[in-house]
Amino acid sequence: MIQSMTGFGRATLILPQKKITVEVKSLNSKQIDISIRIPSFYKEKELQARSYLSSKLRRGKIELSIFVENTGTESQYKINKNLVDTYMNSLQEFGSEKVSAGELLSIAMRLPDAMKVEREEIDEEEWNSVMDVVREAVEALIDHRKSEGLSLESDIKGQITTIDTLHNEVPKYEQERISTIKERISTKLNDVLQSTDFDKDRLEQEMIYFMEKLDISEEKVRLKNHCAYFIETMNSNESNGKKLGFISQELGREINTMGSKANHTEIQKLVVQMKDALEKIKEQTLNVL
Repeated sequence: MIQSMTGFGRATLILPQKKITVEVKSLNSKQIDISIRIPSFYKEKELQARSYLSSKLRRGKIELSIFVENTGTESQYKINKNLVDTYMNSLQEFGSEKVSAGELLSIAMRLPDAMKVEREEIDEEEWNSVMDVVREAVEALIDHRKSEGLSLESDIKGQITTIDTLHNEVPKYEQERISTIKERISTKLNDVLQSTDFDKDRLEQEMIYFMEKLDISEEKVRLKNHCAYFIETMNSNESNGKKLGFISQELGREINTMGSKANHTEIQKLVVQMKDALEKIKEQTLNVL
């Protein structure tokens, strides 16, 4: 079953003093492209999270966000008491006796570095719990990818079936096509032969070569095989978005060659419809993992 490259997963962890929310988003990309937004006190663990995302998600533009909300009474922000005292003393020297201590404190608290942030040391047990939540969010994203993949798979198989069905319509026009080409060639030849000396053997060879160039038997066989291989690849358990893209190119090559050789209005109409179905397949395979 194929997977989509787009997906979203979220998971939450409740700790005594914190609520931690993990979100993982994925969009299409040719390679894996990971960006991580986490609090500064988890920064040293970023490589571990990045390595895990790379191993599990394989391709796509991945964005991991970890949000920490303090729910307890403790705060990492502390008043820089010594500095605030210094500010107030300095302001008192320039102020008047009418300035109250409350007003001085209000001014001092707005000055630089009046509040300091105490760096929180990472707790290994807490980080292990965070990674468990990251894994939970990633699994939710993978489930989302699989769900989107089911829809993609249905659409793409429908378009492949369309191409195969249109391809099966070609033979009913081939006898008429060959007869039309022969008649056209005979008419032209009669005009030429009445006025020009020619080498009969050479002419026969050239005609055989020309008819072989118009033959689309090989293109039909290869197109049929490519359609079957496309479905086989979709049904495999491997990450196959790139491979499906390559097979789409081969499908396009056979369809284009068939169109250039057709020399028949109805067959060319079928070719146009096959091209339309193939363009839809190419658009959809860009989002396949």
